[in-house]
Amino acid sequence: MQDGRAPRIRNRAPAAIQITAEQLLREAQERQESTFRAPKQRVEDFEELHEYRGRKRKEFEERVRRTRGSIKEWTQYANWEASQNEFDRSRSIFERALDVDPRSVQLWLSYTEMELKSRNVQHARNLFDRAVTLLPRVDQLWYKYVYLEELLQNVPGARQVFERWMQWEPDDKAWQAYIKMEERYDEADRASVIYERWIAVRPDPRVWVKWAKFEEERGKLDKAREVFQTALQFFGDEEEQVEKAQAVFNAFAKMETRLKEYERARVIYKFALSRLPRSKSANLYAAYTKFEKQHGTRSIVESTVLGKRRIQYEDEVSQDGRNYDVWFDYVRLEEGALRTLREEGGTKEEEDAAMERVRDVYERAVAHVPPGQEKRHWRRYVFLWLEYALFEEIETKDYDRARQIYRTVLNLVPHKQFTFAKLWIMAARFEIRQLDLTAARKMLGTAIGMCPKESLFKGYIQLEMDLREFDRVRTLYEKYLEYDPTNSAAWIKYAELETALEDFTRAEAIFELGVSQASLSMPEILWKAYIDFEVDEQGDREKTRSLYERLVILSGHHKVWISYAEFEGSSIPLPRAMREEEEDEDAEPRVVAGNQELARQVFERGYKDLKVKGLKAERAALLESWKAFEQEHGSESDIANVEGMMPIIGRKQHVDKETGQVVEDWELVFADDEREANPRSFKFLQMAHAWKHSQAKKSGGTGILSGFTPATTSAPESTQNDDVRMEDRRERDDSHSDVASSDGE
Repeated sequence: MQDGRAPRIRNRAPAAIQITAEQLLREAQERQESTFRAPKQRVEDFEELHEYRGRKRKEFEERVRRTRGSIKEWTQYANWEASQNEFDRSRSIFERALDVDPRSVQLWLSYTEMELKSRNVQHARNLFDRAVTLLPRVDQLWYKYVYLEELLQNVPGARQVFERWMQWEPDDKAWQAYIKMEERYDEADRASVIYERWIAVRPDPRVWVKWAKFEEERGKLDKAREVFQTALQFFGDEEEQVEKAQAVFNAFAKMETRLKEYERARVIYKFALSRLPRSKSANLYAAYTKFEKQHGTRSIVESTVLGKRRIQYEDEVSQDGRNYDVWFDYVRLEEGALRTLREEGGTKEEEDAAMERVRDVYERAVAHVPPGQEKRHWRRYVFLWLEYALFEEIETKDYDRARQIYRTVLNLVPHKQFTFAKLWIMAARFEIRQLDLTAARKMLGTAIGMCPKESLFKGYIQLEMDLREFDRVRTLYEKYLEYDPTNSAAWIKYAELETALEDFTRAEAIFELGVSQASLSMPEILWKAYIDFEVDEQGDREKTRSLYERLVILSGHHKVWISYAEFEGSSIPLPRAMREEEEDEDAEPRVVAGNQELARQVFERGYKDLKVKGLKAERAALLESWKAFEQEHGSESDIANVEGMMPIIGRKQHVDKETGQVVEDWELVFADDEREANPRSFKFLQMAHAWKHSQAKKSGGTGILSGFTPATTSAPESTQNDDVRMEDRRERDDSHSDVASSDGE
C-alpha cells in the first residue's frame, strides 16, 4: 500500500479456522474502552452535605452571574434547589430570573412545573394567574392553566379562566377548546352561547357552518335553520358577499338534503347560483350537479350539467379567445340546449332566451378576428361564420340576419391574399333558396372576377347544372379553361357535358383542343377519355387508331402499346351512324370484331420500339401482356413464339464504384439481344439446350433448361425456390464461363 493502492491478495483460499460475524461483533464489544464517568460522591454527614450544597450554589451563582441572560442557567439552578427540597430557595431563584426576563414563556412553564411536581397547587395557580395577566396573548399558558383547573375537577374555575381568555378574542382553536370543554360536561346550551359569542367576534362562513352543524347534531333543527338564515341575512345579497358565503349556502343545502327537504335544498342552490357569475361558482355548481343527479329529474339534471359545462367553456375562452375549437363546442352546447327545449315544449320566453344565448356566443366568437393574413389561421374562423348563418337560416328563420352575416364575412376576408370558395358558394346557394337567382349569379360572378379559383368554377358550374342552364355552363367552362388551360379534368368534364347533350361534334372538338395544349397537368387521363369517347360513343376504329398512333409518338410508354394492341384485338360497338339506323332498341347491341393480326403487329412494333430505347423491364411487361393475349386468342405456335422471346434472369458482375468490390447483380437477358451481341455463344447455348432436352426426354423429365426459363417482372429471388433449376444454372455457369464474361463486358 505504499503507492496508495489496496494490497494484492495472493492466496484466495479459505482460512483453516473460520470466524462468524457474531464473534467479530462480540470481540469488538469486548475491546471497546469504557467511557468516562464522573465519580459518585457520597455524603456521610450533614457537614459534608452543607459543604456540597455551598459549593454547588457557588458554582451556580458564578454561572448566572457570568451569563445573566441565559434562562437555561437559571432554570438549572432553580431545579437543583428544588431537587434538594429547598423550595423557598428555588422560588427565590425563579423570581430573580423573572426579574431578568419576565416575558420568557419557558421560564414561567418551568416555574409552574416545579410547583406542580412539589404538589404546591395553589402556588401553581397563582403563577398561572400572574403569567396570563402578564402575557395574555400566549395561548400555551392559557391551555396549561385551563388544563390544571379541569384536572383538579374545578370546572367553574376552568370556565372562569376561559372567560378571562375569551375577553382577549383569541384564535379559533381557543373558542373550539372552550366549546369542547362544555360538550364534555353536557353543557350544550352554554356551548351554543359560546358559538354566538364566537360569531360576534369572528363572523366567518366556516364559523357559521360549525355552529349550525352543532345545532343539527344535538337535534335542534329549527335552531340550525335559524343560524343559517341569520348568516345569509348577515352576508346580504351582493355578489361579493354571496361569493364569500358559498360555504354557508352549500352547507345549508346539504343539511336540507340530509333532512330529505329536497325542494328547500334546490331553492337554496338556485338562490346562490343566480347571484353569482359562472366563473366564480364552480364548486357550488359541482355540488348542485351532484345533488340533482341524486335527487332531481332528467330535465333538471341536464340543465345542471349544461350550466357546469358553460362554466368550463367560459373559463377556456377567457384564457384564449382565438381557440375556435372551444367556441365550436360552446355553440353546439347552446344549440343543443335550444333544440332540447323545443322538444320538451318550453315556453316562448324560454325559447327566446335560449336563442339569444346562442346568438351571444356566436357574436362573441366571431369578434375574435385572426391576427395574421395567413389562410390557415382563418379556416376555423370562417366556419364559425358559416355555422352562424346556417343557424339563423334554419333554426330562427331570420333570413335577413343570415344574409347580413354572409355579407359581413365576405367583406371581412382579405380576398386579395386568399379566399374561401365554400363561403362564396354557400352564400350564393342561400340566395337561390330565397329565390333570388340574380343575386346568386352576381355574387359568384364577383367571386370569379375578384379571386378566380378552381373550386369556385366547379361550384358555379354545378349550380347552373342544377338549374339546367346549359348555355351558361358552356360559358363558365370556357372561362374556366381560359383561367387554367392545363387542367385535364376540366377538359374532360366539358366534353362529358357535350356528350350528355348529344353534341358529339362539339365534344370531339373539345377533346381535340384539349390534347393539343402545350402542357397539361395529367395528359394521360385526357387521352384515355378521348380514346374511350371514340370507342364507346362514336365506334370509330380508324379515328381511335389514329389517336393511338399520335399517342405512341408522344409517349411511347409500354402501357400505351399494350392498350393499343388490346384495342386492335378487341370488339368495339358499331359506328354511331349504323346504330342510329337500327330500329330495335331492345335487341342486344351489335359489335365490330377485332383483328388479332393487327394486334400482333402492334405488339411487335411496341417490342421493337422498347428494344431500341433499351427498356428491359417494360419489354418484359409487354411480353407478359402479349403472352396473355395469345393464350386467349392465339394458337400454340403463337404462344411458343412469344415464350421464345421471353427473357431469362442472368447474373452480371461489375465493380462497385464506392466500395471497389466486385458485386453480382441480376438482370433480364433477352434471346434476341444475345443473338445479336454474342452469336457464337448463343449458338452454343442452343445446342446445350437441345442436348438437355434430349436427356430430359430419356429420363422422363420436363426437358426445360433452367437458363432459358421465362422470367417475370418480379424479384429474382422468386426463381431460387426451384432446386432443380438452380442446379442446372450452376452447371451452365461452370461449363460456360466465357458466356458470363461476355455478359459482363
